[in-house]
Amino acid sequence: MELELERTALDGFTAVLDTAVAQEETMESIVPDACPDLLGVCDTEGVVCLHRKEAMEGRVELSGTIHALLLCQPDGEVGLRRLEVDLPFTCTADAAGINPGCKVVAEPRLRGADARLVNPRKVLVRADLVVDVQVFTPVTDCACASVLEPEQAGVEQLSEPCQTCVTVCVQEKPFPFSDELTLPGSRPEAEALLKWRVALECGEAKVIGSKLIFKGSARLQVLYRCADGGLSTGEFELPISQLMEVSGAGEEAMCQVGLVLTDLSCELDDGDGRTISVTMGLLAQAVVREERSMTLLTDVYSTLYDLNAQVRPLALSRVADRGEREVAVRELLETGMVPQDVLDAYVTMGDTAQNREGERVSLTAQVNVHLLCRTEDGETTSVTRTLPVSCPVELPEGVRCSCRCTCTAPVYAAPTAGGVEVRFPVRFGWLALTGSKAAAVSAVTFDENCPIDHTGQPSIVLRMITGGERLWDIAKAYGTTGRDVMQANALEEEELPDGQLLLIPRKR
Repeated sequence: MELELERTALDGFTAVLDTAVAQEETMESIVPDACPDLLGVCDTEGVVCLHRKEAMEGRVELSGTIHALLLCQPDGEVGLRRLEVDLPFTCTADAAGINPGCKVVAEPRLRGADARLVNPRKVLVRADLVVDVQVFTPVTDCACASVLEPEQAGVEQLSEPCQTCVTVCVQEKPFPFSDELTLPGSRPEAEALLKWRVALECGEAKVIGSKLIFKGSARLQVLYRCADGGLSTGEFELPISQLMEVSGAGEEAMCQVGLVLTDLSCELDDGDGRTISVTMGLLAQAVVREERSMTLLTDVYSTLYDLNAQVRPLALSRVADRGEREVAVRELLETGMVPQDVLDAYVTMGDTAQNREGERVSLTAQVNVHLLCRTEDGETTSVTRTLPVSCPVELPEGVRCSCRCTCTAPVYAAPTAGGVEVRFPVRFGWLALTGSKAAAVSAVTFDENCPIDHTGQPSIVLRMITGGERLWDIAKAYGTTGRDVMQANALEEEELPDGQLLLIPRKR
């Protein structure tokens, strides 16, 4: 006969893959007929758009396009000209447990890009791509809290409180965004757009009812050519606010929302040197976690029957720490030449490493600083330098820590003696989880036709208590109850003093 147990549902998702896929993409491209011969490539930057992500049996596949923007010096013209090259990419990651029903969260980024002339009519473009990938598989699980009718079989049960962090929802929402932007009057008019970049950030996310409300921004920076052939920049902060359907999450849930580009277009309006039309395709990817308190049935026995209890390990997870910290970077970069002016400056994020000393963990990001400079002789050249940026945090040993780094403001760059001084902030965001296993009772059966035979057993036992023994273990060993032991020894609490002679009444 099987006893009925009270069960608590723990349905959600578990991560089967959390990795970064890095690969290099290269492509040769012919210069369009409308463009004159090229004398050189001054600078190369790329924008990554994610088009597809698909979970298959044993692997995940992602694809998209890298839009490379090249600043070139054309033969016979004053000023720079833009050349666009699209590099399609496909990357995969393998892991046991991935299947078509999994949810995929992917954030592509470029560590850097460069290009060189093969000849005046052909360029070779290279892009260093990284895709941060997480794959979650749905799980249907439950935890048993207690035996519902213990009296019918003389059941004694041990239930203990515990907490676990459950990934309750992995959801996404694609949405478009468009706007018309106007260059401020303090800036010169634009003759042609040369480059653009977008930094996406989600600053606030909260569950209300069945909706996830998130707010963020898209920071757009453009580099353009003026009528006199010089270069100027423009910066715009575009607010984003959206709703997303979620299920299974309470209003105290922890929401991690990331925004990625699926498309991007920037165009200067015809006949207007101040209006820029921007159109973006955006994908919001949300991972919602919730701390849950529950009671776990960890042991059971009967004073009347031999019970058959099935025990299985239950995976528990806790949030050890989560937070954000902004680190201000100020460095003097040696450029190998004396720049007269810095025309453009931006950063891309490289690899992130973790170094532990005791409970102190140093999160270190390799930050690539890209500068477009004009030299004293009037030439335009690009410079890239890599800086390690560290953020110390206190984390207990044994945690799994994931970290994401972003640059949260435009890069300030100015020529100075010996090179270029740069200043910018780097935000470190981390989530540290602990993992453990608990032995949990999942099913209990007994044969009601085979009661325990107490014949020949003494009705009372004297027992000396040794260190660390629990009342529960003693009562179970002698087929009695903890209540009877406490009553027989006039104990007011379950703590057993070492060395005490305990009177143990046994069930008859």
